[in-house]
Amino acid sequence: MRSKRLLLLMLSLVIIFSTTAGCAAIGQTTPPDVPTPSKIVDANNKLITTVSQTNQIPVELDQIAPEMRQAIVAIEDYRFYEHVGIDIRGLARAALINLRNLSIVEGGSTITQQLAKNLYLGPERTIGRKVKELYYTVQLERTYTKDEILNLYLNHVYFGQGAYGIEAAAQTYFNKHAKDLTLGESALLAGLPKAPSYYAPTTNLKGAKQRQRVVLNRMLELNMITQAQREQALSQTIEPEAKTEYFRQAPYFVAEIIKHFKNKYPNGMEMLYSSGLTIQTSLDLDMQKAAEGAVVQGLEQINADLEGALVAVDPQNGYIKAMVGGTNWQKSQYNRALAKSQPGSAFKPFLYTAAIDSGYTAASTFFCKPITYPGGYTPKDYQGFHYRPFVLKQALAISDNSISVQLANSLGPETLIRYAKAMGIESNLDPYLSLALGASEVTPLEMAVAFGPLANAGIRTKPLYILKVTDHSGNVLEEYKPQLSKVIDEKIAYIVTDMLKAAVQPGGTAAQLSGIVSRPVAGKTGTTDDTTNAWFVGYSPELVASVYVGYDDKSRKVGLTGSAIAAPIWGNFIEKALQGHEVRDFNKPAGVVESYVCTYDGLKASALTSSKISAWFIEGTEPKIPCFGDFWFRNGNSEGTGYPTEENVTVPDDSIQIPEQSPSDLEENQIQAY
Repeated sequence: MRSKRLLLLMLSLVIIFSTTAGCAAIGQTTPPDVPTPSKIVDANNKLITTVSQTNQIPVELDQIAPEMRQAIVAIEDYRFYEHVGIDIRGLARAALINLRNLSIVEGGSTITQQLAKNLYLGPERTIGRKVKELYYTVQLERTYTKDEILNLYLNHVYFGQGAYGIEAAAQTYFNKHAKDLTLGESALLAGLPKAPSYYAPTTNLKGAKQRQRVVLNRMLELNMITQAQREQALSQTIEPEAKTEYFRQAPYFVAEIIKHFKNKYPNGMEMLYSSGLTIQTSLDLDMQKAAEGAVVQGLEQINADLEGALVAVDPQNGYIKAMVGGTNWQKSQYNRALAKSQPGSAFKPFLYTAAIDSGYTAASTFFCKPITYPGGYTPKDYQGFHYRPFVLKQALAISDNSISVQLANSLGPETLIRYAKAMGIESNLDPYLSLALGASEVTPLEMAVAFGPLANAGIRTKPLYILKVTDHSGNVLEEYKPQLSKVIDEKIAYIVTDMLKAAVQPGGTAAQLSGIVSRPVAGKTGTTDDTTNAWFVGYSPELVASVYVGYDDKSRKVGLTGSAIAAPIWGNFIEKALQGHEVRDFNKPAGVVESYVCTYDGLKASALTSSKISAWFIEGTEPKIPCFGDFWFRNGNSEGTGYPTEENVTVPDDSIQIPEQSPSDLEENQIQAY
């Protein structure tokens, strides 16, 4: 009782203060037309978009269905027409709960109080804000009639999905005017202001219908409707519409930012639409425009249904600098930059990284020929088997499948998985030999992140979308710093990068890039099973980018290789995105040396060597014995001394055993990757 008397005394003092202070505040404080939308900016503070829709359409009270007016009063403030703006009984009940919890956990707010908060105050829940709310509430009641206050409230309250006010809500959810709302629709909308994100009928229709029932039950208790009207309203079929937000710039990236707020905060959308946040992201708007242009230009002449994705990451800090999830956001909001597909031979750099780190060198030699492994798996080469030896650098440059699977068999699929995971692949990877050819599905973002250690001296970075979030007063709500971890030795990263440089030079699978890109780059093409998916993942010292091309219907074939369609998109993007940036090569670490080797036996090139290639080695592992000539291969004879032939290439008995596979598994493992 003592606490109740104390509360009533406090309320009386507030009311006396409010009424004697005059109504000057109303004249001094002009209600905003709509709450302040949030800004999403790029890493350089260039505006990407404001998170807002055409949110508010003011209407007069007589343009709002009577059922809607009754429903909102019933559920929000059933004594609205009886109190003077502050419901003492409701406020006392809420105050006792707050005193018991020593914090503001319940408001007991009337419609007038909610209007005062929406018009003049922020979302904070403090005693000081509550006193201000009471003051403005009294001024509103002194200035406006009850119907005018209800009209103001219904024009400003947030109903979710960007709709402020009942007219915008009626048009957003039901494509009709507020005056035409039925009882069932009115009850559903009246239930939204309590928690617009949770009760949103477009994402939680079950929850919205449960809340609608609560509203209708309350209206029945208050004799606003009859039992028959209640039953009819509950039986009405309601199909609310979900309207896609359109962002002119970086729509797929912006959608991920919005998803972050939806997932992190219970009232995330309300924060974005009304709190005036500034969200600084990792995006580079100029690079984003270059990415969008490259994807559209690269695909528009092929097929209208063909889709693609491009994601670019700064390997030094993990900033996502560009993200294109498809060719047309309004046509499809499916973000293919985050969708899984088989990467084909674009997965091979993880295998070769594992091999070099396990003791193989760029000059280690394998023989290209058909081999059948336990379980019946026989990898195929896109251009047929060469029946000749290759050093690993050349095998990777031409994307030889036979040699890649031999290498995977020697190391074991588990080793390949360990390196791929360490470098940045998070998707599930199946421990089959076909993994070396990209048989497991991954996302373009994962591939860009996982190539990062090769570009950044062996250091992996966690991808970042958001750098900082500040409120309208400049207070920092969230801040994210780069997260770095050393996953491979910098010498290994440099050697594999040199091997991947060969793939974009004459003789490599993406040789045409040498005529598009005017700076040192490295990368790998990928094409899967009869050209279903096409990829290119590549990097310069300052930027890694992953390009995917394919149909959403996975049964359709692109009909083009990664070299033919994905690599040019990547090249055009990199050239434009880095325009004006200093041209620089990858930093050579201490402890590596360059040597020319024979492409047939991996021995040190000599005057007798007709086919040689430059390669880098960890100091001390470079070949010392000179090559004495390779004329027998050039004459079509592969039976020279010391060279393997088709007859003597065998799989040892203790080679890795492939698990029993279903016909679908075997079909998947007949992947052609190049």
